[in-house]
Amino acid sequence: MSRPKALLLGEIDHARKTWESLSDVADLVYPRSSNRKDFLEECRRGDFDGVVAVYRTFPSFEITGLFDEELVGQLPKSLKFIAHNGAGYDQVDVHACSARDPPIFVSNVPTAVNDATADTNMFLILGALRGFNYSMLGLRKGEWRGKPSPPLGHDPEGKVLGILGMGGIGRNLKKKAEAFGMQVQYFNRSPLSDELSGGAKYVSFDELLATSDILSLNLPLNKNTRHIISTKEFDKMKKDIVIVNTARGAVIDEDALVKALEKGQVWSCGLDVYEEEPKIHPGLIANPHVLLVPHMGTWTVETQTKMEEWCISNVRSALETGKLKSPVPEQKGMH
Repeated sequence: MSRPKALLLGEIDHARKTWESLSDVADLVYPRSSNRKDFLEECRRGDFDGVVAVYRTFPSFEITGLFDEELVGQLPKSLKFIAHNGAGYDQVDVHACSARDPPIFVSNVPTAVNDATADTNMFLILGALRGFNYSMLGLRKGEWRGKPSPPLGHDPEGKVLGILGMGGIGRNLKKKAEAFGMQVQYFNRSPLSDELSGGAKYVSFDELLATSDILSLNLPLNKNTRHIISTKEFDKMKKDIVIVNTARGAVIDEDALVKALEKGQVWSCGLDVYEEEPKIHPGLIANPHVLLVPHMGTWTVETQTKMEEWCISNVRSALETGKLKSPVPEQKGMH
């Protein structure tokens, strides 16, 4: 019987030896293509026949495009597992994977990203709340704090932080925000136990919008959460609210955000993610009260290493036991 194969889509920068150690249980294979059209052709030619598991990265989107119904339909019938290196997996159509015969099981890296992303989140909260970006731009132009001088910023102490999506990152952020004296409330699809929520106050979606001084978006992107924050939602918020997003760009309607900033409904915002990365809405770039980071929430040696090791362990588990270590929630119980 021929050995199973494992396909690498994207780069492994820190755990290369761990990846190569998989050669004791599988043949390791790599695509020759650099775009979706050629990748689909490789699939149709049977170049990946015998591949049981795929390790994929977020940037491998450039090679394959979305793992949508079209692509899933062209993948070899031998493929049973996709190990995605990231917490968010909106590039993979899990429904299409589940519906395929035989189904393809998907895993993500749910907790390795929590600390680094919540750290970035806190940096953006503090930077946006204090209005630092305006003066950092002024300083580089030789204008000291900027011309005209900026408005005074705000202290985090005593401010109400509203967390939309109280998953692992949201819960991690809650602890960090409380160290700065912030009061934390949250909205989730359903309330968490007191132990999980750490005593944070559960409120309705509308109450979260109406009573938060800072709104942090920490929810996954799917068809139900796309543009969950748009014009109607901005109109329900406190005037001068601060918005922070480290989730996915498309959970906010960027056009509506630009307009809310221009009319003063939103005082400032801090963003790590964008609707059409790497393109950024020109209205965001032009506004000095918008603190922009180019999707660097997990951009640390320690976190990238943890993520790669975790993702490879999903591939190994799939090859050795027929099960993924951290299946995505939509497929729990399907194995």
